[in-house]
Amino acid sequence: MNITVVKRDGSVEPYDGYKIARAIEAASTGLDDRVVRVTQLQSELEITLFDGVTSEQLDEAVIQVALQNVKDDPAFDTVASRLLLKTVYKRVLGDYESGDELVALHRRHFAGYVQSGVAAGMLDARLASRFEMSRLASALDPGRDDLLRYIGAVTICNRYLVRGPAGELLEVPQFFWMRVAMGLALNEPDPTTSALEFYDKMSRLEYLAAGSTLVNAGTSYAQLSNCFVMEMHDDIDHIAKSVRDVMWLTKGTGGIGLSVTKLRAEGSPIRSNNTTSTGPIPFMHTIDSTLRAVSRGGKKFGALCFYMENWHLDFPQFLDLRQNAGDPYRRTRTANTAVWISDEFMKRVADDDDWYLFDPLEVPDLTELYGADFSRRYAQYVAAAEDGELRTYQKIKAREQFKAILISLQTTSHPWLTWKDTINNRALNNNTGTIHLSNLCTEICLPQDRDNVAVCNLASINLARHVRPDPGGSIDDAIEWDRLRQSVRLAVRQLDNLIDITISSVPEAERSNELNRAVGLGVMGFTDVVERLGWSYESEPAYELIDRLMEFVSWHAIDASADLARERGAYANFQGSRWSQGMVPFDTVGITEKRRGRPLTVDRTARLDWDSLRTKVRGGMRNATLLAIAPTASIGLVAGTTPGLDPQFSQIFSRATSSGKFLEVNRNLVSDLKARGLWESVREDLLRAQGDVSALKDVTDDLKAVYKTSFQLSPYAFIEVAARAQKWIDQAISRNMYLETRDLGDMVDIYSEAWAKGLKTTYYLHMKPRHSAELSTVRVNKAETSPGAGGHGPRPAVATATGHGPVAGSGRPSAVASGAHAGPGSSRRRGFGFASAVSRPAEDASSGAEAPAHERQEVVEQEVADVVGDVACPVDPQERVECDSCQ
Repeated sequence: MNITVVKRDGSVEPYDGYKIARAIEAASTGLDDRVVRVTQLQSELEITLFDGVTSEQLDEAVIQVALQNVKDDPAFDTVASRLLLKTVYKRVLGDYESGDELVALHRRHFAGYVQSGVAAGMLDARLASRFEMSRLASALDPGRDDLLRYIGAVTICNRYLVRGPAGELLEVPQFFWMRVAMGLALNEPDPTTSALEFYDKMSRLEYLAAGSTLVNAGTSYAQLSNCFVMEMHDDIDHIAKSVRDVMWLTKGTGGIGLSVTKLRAEGSPIRSNNTTSTGPIPFMHTIDSTLRAVSRGGKKFGALCFYMENWHLDFPQFLDLRQNAGDPYRRTRTANTAVWISDEFMKRVADDDDWYLFDPLEVPDLTELYGADFSRRYAQYVAAAEDGELRTYQKIKAREQFKAILISLQTTSHPWLTWKDTINNRALNNNTGTIHLSNLCTEICLPQDRDNVAVCNLASINLARHVRPDPGGSIDDAIEWDRLRQSVRLAVRQLDNLIDITISSVPEAERSNELNRAVGLGVMGFTDVVERLGWSYESEPAYELIDRLMEFVSWHAIDASADLARERGAYANFQGSRWSQGMVPFDTVGITEKRRGRPLTVDRTARLDWDSLRTKVRGGMRNATLLAIAPTASIGLVAGTTPGLDPQFSQIFSRATSSGKFLEVNRNLVSDLKARGLWESVREDLLRAQGDVSALKDVTDDLKAVYKTSFQLSPYAFIEVAARAQKWIDQAISRNMYLETRDLGDMVDIYSEAWAKGLKTTYYLHMKPRHSAELSTVRVNKAETSPGAGGHGPRPAVATATGHGPVAGSGRPSAVASGAHAGPGSSRRRGFGFASAVSRPAEDASSGAEAPAHERQEVVEQEVADVVGDVACPVDPQERVECDSCQ
C-alpha cells in the first residue's frame, strides 16, 4: 500500500502492514482463531486508510474495525480493549515490545508517577512519604487489565484516570487502582500492607469503590463520599444555605437527596412582611439551575433528587415538575423527583378512602411522625379540616392520587416511589431522628436535620468474580464463599477508613459523617451469576440465590463492623440504637409487620448463626449502617458485569454512556450458544431480533427462559428478588422496574405488592414503549427477501450488521470518520457517535474474489431498529448522566 503515516513528532513513515499485523496478533493472544482474526482485521483496516493518516488515527482505526466485529464474536471486544490499553501504555509509559517489558515499565515508572503527581499538587503529599514504593511497585500487575472489557477500559480512561493540565493521561489503569488503594489506606498502622490488600481486591474487580471515591482517592482533593441527604427548612436563611450547600456538594461530585416537604405551600401567609409564599416549586427550579451551573468535578452536571410527602398541598404541582410542557420556571430539567409515601396512604388506597392535602405551615409535626403516630395525627388534622379549623386543605380520593403518581411515572419516569414508614420502621439507626427522604438513587436511609446533612460512603461487591470457573448446579458449589467473605470484610474496613480521610465543604456533612460513620456496601453482577448457573431470573433457585448471598454478605459486613468497633471504637451515636439492643436487619421485618398491622409477604428463612451475632453487636458497632445496593451504573461497566440487581436489558444492544456508545453482547449467552453449536447459525437472527432470544426458533425453551430480558420478565420477579435481599439490608436498594404493561390497574397492583413485601424504595420505571430505537444498517441478501427468489415467499432479511462500532476511548474520530480521503469501497456515516463501517462490495469478503455469477447476491442496506438504552438508565440523555452519579 502506498500510504504514509504521520507520527506524533510530525515525521512521516510508510505504512507498515506487518507492524499492524503483529499488534493485532498480540491483542489476540489466548483467543481462538488467532490467525484468522489478524487477517480479517488487517484487511478490513486497510480499505479504510488514506495517505497522511496520523499514528493516533491509525491506532483508533484498528480499534474500530475490531469493534465492528463484536456482534459476530465478543472476543473482538477483548481485542479492542487490549489495543486501546496499548495506546494508553504507550502514551504514559513509552514503547515496549513484550509483556515482560510492560511489567518492568509499570514498576520502573510508578515511584516517579507518584512523586511528580505530588510535586504538581495533583496527588496527596502523603502518598510520597507514607508508603514503601518498592513494595507497591513490585505488586503492580498489568495482566489484570485483561479483565477489562472495552467499555470498562474506556470508562476508566475517560472518567477516573488522573490527567494533566492539558488533558494528557498521567496514569495507566494499574497506577489508578494503586493510587485509590493508597488513598484509602492513609490512616492504617501499616499503610503499605493495607494498600496492597485493597489493590489486590480492586484490581481483580472483586469489589469496587464508588465513583466519587475512584475519582478523588489519593488526590489532593479527597472528597470521597458519595451520597448526601438533606432537608430544606421553612425559613429564607436555611433555603439560601441549602442552595449554597448544594453548590459545594455538587462541586465535590456527590449525589444529593433534598426534601422540600417542610416548605409552606403556595399562598401560605408570611407574617414577617405580610405577603404570601410562592411555595416550594420556584425554589426547586432555582436549585435545578444551580445543578447546571456547577459541574460535577468539571465533567458533568450536578445530580439531585427532590423528595416530597404526598400530603403536601402543592404535591400536584410537584408531580408536574418533569413534564415537558408548561411554565419552564416551574419545571426541573436536571433534578429528579421522588414521592415519600406513608403506610396510611397505602391503606387508604387499598380501602378506597379519601386523602387530604395540607399546608405544612398548619401541620408542622407530620414530617417528623411515621407509622401509627403519623396515622393518629393525620386523622386529627383530617377532623380539624372538616370542622373548619384549618385555613386550607384539599380532599381527593387516595386511589385518584395514586393513579396520578403512576401516570406521571409512566410519562416522565418520575416521581420514584419510596415508603417513609417502611424505611423508618426498619431502621436500626432510628435513635437520631426521623428519616425524611432517601438519596439521589433511593438506596440510602439516614436521619438528617438542620444540624446534620446525612452522608453515606459506598462500595460494591462484584458477585460474578466470586463464582467458580466450573460452577456446577448448586449454590454451595458455585460460589467461592471464602473469597466472598474476605472481600466483604476488607471492603467494610476500606469504607471505614474513607470516613476518616474524606473532606467536605459542608460542616453539617462533616458532623454527620463523624457521628454516624455510615457506609453502604452493595453488590452487582447478580444476573450475571444467575445466567452462569443456568437459571431464570424469575425462578425459585434465583430467589434462593439472592437470599443466601445477601444473608452471607450482611452477616460478615455486620461482624466486620463489630470487630472494628473493638479495634477502633463504636460510632458516637451507637447507644440507644437498635444495634445496641442486639438487633440486626432481619429483625425489622417483624417490627414493621406489627406496626403496619398487615403482614409482610416475604420469605423468612435464615441460615446463619444470627443469635451469636446479635450478642456481639450489643457490644458496639463501628458504623451506623452497613449495607445498601446502589445502581452501579458506572462501576458495573468497569467490573464488566450486570449492574446491581438488574436483569439483562437485551442480549445485544447499544449502550449510551457519558463516554460514548457501545455495542454490548451478552457473553454468557454466546458461550451457551457456542456450547450447543448454535452461535454461528443464530447470531444474525439475534441481531435482527434486537437481542430477543425468544424469537429464535432453533433455541430451546430452557435457554430462552435463562435469557429473558427485562421487559419479558414478570415485574413481580423484580419485587421478589428485592424483597429477599431487603430483609438482610439495613438501608435500601436501587430497584429499577421494567414494565411492558401500561395498564394503570396493573401498575397499582405491582407497586402495592412492592409495599406489601416490605421494599423501602423503588427507582426508575422503564416502560417498554419509552425506549427509543436508533437506526443502524445491516447488509441484507435481497434475494432472500424477494417474493420471487427461488419460488419462496418473503423471508426475514438475515445480514451482517456493519454500523455498531463506538467512538474510541480518546474521543478522537477514527481514520475513516475523520478522513476526507476515504479509500475506494468505503463509506462514511455520521451521527450517534458510531465510527464509520466499511460497505464491502458483493464479493467473497474472505478471499477478495468475486463470487460466481450464479451465486452472486445483490447487497442493499436496510435500516433496522437497534434497541438503545442503559440497563440502569432511561432514554433521556440527562437522566442517563444523572443515573450513574453515585456509582
